[in-house]
Amino acid sequence: MHGCASLITAMRLLLTQINMTIDQNISIPADHRAGFVNLIGNPNVGKSTLMNQLVGEKISIMTSKAQTTRHRIKGIVNGDNFQIVYSDLPGVLDPAYMMQKMMMKFVVDSLQDADIILYLVECGETKYNAELVEKIKLLGRPIVLIINKIDKFSTEQVEESKAHWQEIFPDADVFAISALKGLNIDALRERIVSLLPLCPPYFPKDALTDRPMRFFVSELIREQILLQYKKEIPYSVEVVVDSYKEDENLIRIGATLYVERDTQKAIIIGSKGSAIKKLGTDARTSIEDFLQKHVFLDLSVKVLKDWRNSELLMKKFGYDYGD
Repeated sequence: MHGCASLITAMRLLLTQINMTIDQNISIPADHRAGFVNLIGNPNVGKSTLMNQLVGEKISIMTSKAQTTRHRIKGIVNGDNFQIVYSDLPGVLDPAYMMQKMMMKFVVDSLQDADIILYLVECGETKYNAELVEKIKLLGRPIVLIINKIDKFSTEQVEESKAHWQEIFPDADVFAISALKGLNIDALRERIVSLLPLCPPYFPKDALTDRPMRFFVSELIREQILLQYKKEIPYSVEVVVDSYKEDENLIRIGATLYVERDTQKAIIIGSKGSAIKKLGTDARTSIEDFLQKHVFLDLSVKVLKDWRNSELLMKKFGYDYGD
């Protein structure tokens, strides 16, 4: 099993030691397990839904549209004798522009720091990236093959799907689940914990994620864009939180929506501002539900021509994937 002896893990342990010095009273059991678990699969197979189920909180965007996850999102689950650091990675696809190329490079690079790989497919799905699958196999890390959305298929169809994917991943543990319904999630959790290497925790035991609050606010706004707009509009928008000021009773948030063309800006705003007003109302409600506090949300729209194909702008928006 991939254990604590690798260079990557040694670097993680240094981080752990730094974190542990913050609280000298922390007592870690000798049998404590900890590791990085990366969730990978094609777009729209339910990765974000599963991530939120496993973490127990809303960490990732969930919509019926594909390619909703752009960034690596880490969710942390703690138990008395374990810590799991989950990463919800962008869906595997054939890149059409610079942003997607950077996303796919990151997916491949991220495999190196995984202690366990969760490979998620939809029941009945057969398509896969052969090169990526081969790289996963060569890593020699534990692989858990997860067949999702079984609530929509017959038992026979589920078994056929299992047989297909077991030929591709013959050494993998196989779990048939419904992330949306919560079917077989507990058994999956138990298996993940049992596969973790013996290690102290990498983050404080009360941590939920390593992402700042601004990131989740921008994701909640982007989720509403995905829900409310059609065609290429949701995929052409980048949300940047410019200001986040918290008072005793209110959080004031200012965010800019960057689009690539004037026509997209007009669609986002809508007739007499009706579309952006609805977007702001629904996004504010979602943010208030997440933060459990009243929110004042101010949205503006700016055109940044062809930003998805500019490496400089991509890095400015956090797509260099150095995290």
